[in-house]
Amino acid sequence: MSATAPLAVVLAAGKGTRMKSELPKVLFPVLGRPMVEFVLEALEAAGIRRKVVVVGYRADQVRSVLQSWPGVEFAEQTEQLGTGHAVMMCRSQIESHRGPIVIVTGDSPLLQPSSLKKLLDHFDAHHPACLLGTLEKDDPTGLGRILRNAEGEFLGIVEEKDATDEQRRIREVNMSTYVFDPEALLRALEQLDNRNQQGEYYITDCPGILKAAGQRVEALPVLEPCEALSINRVEDIPPVEAALRERRV
Repeated sequence: MSATAPLAVVLAAGKGTRMKSELPKVLFPVLGRPMVEFVLEALEAAGIRRKVVVVGYRADQVRSVLQSWPGVEFAEQTEQLGTGHAVMMCRSQIESHRGPIVIVTGDSPLLQPSSLKKLLDHFDAHHPACLLGTLEKDDPTGLGRILRNAEGEFLGIVEEKDATDEQRRIREVNMSTYVFDPEALLRALEQLDNRNQQGEYYITDCPGILKAAGQRVEALPVLEPCEALSINRVEDIPPVEAALRERRV
């Protein structure tokens, strides 16, 4: 674990349109609890005490559910302009922090403390500008693929819609779990642009920006298969609940 305490940024501002509900996505019940609570528990179990939850859609509702959690503070994204923009809303917390910045999504209830610890230990030992937590997935459909050179070094992330047929056969995928050096993260956020189909700022562009600037970016395939189970639609909840029950047993 890093000598300087890590700070977590939890992305929890989205509506989750595909859930077809007015309830903020991160508050959807999983095993009878808001799914984001499992994420906060994993962070806490990994020794991450300070957590900035980025709220947006129905922000007051998310705040009221989470305000009693220890170590939780909030940043508000009043317009949903992408994951990179959400992290920009935490600028003041990042600027005043000296330790690693862990970025996770609030809709990943199977996030594992053991994976977070492995990432933080590696970050502490090697001090890259950015470290991505990845995993190998038998069916990587829909996920961003990790590109590496012949020596196995990280080159970038390619989203499925932009990938060639050869790149689509890559099984190592990005799961939106990152550890950043705070100064490197701020530099990358300043260079983000929204020249894409959605007109949004994406955190997934930050590793490539740092790599292009000559900074060291690494991808570590330490995430467990269960961490690939995320929730985008209501029908994704039962398999996640089954996996949570299995891990408890």
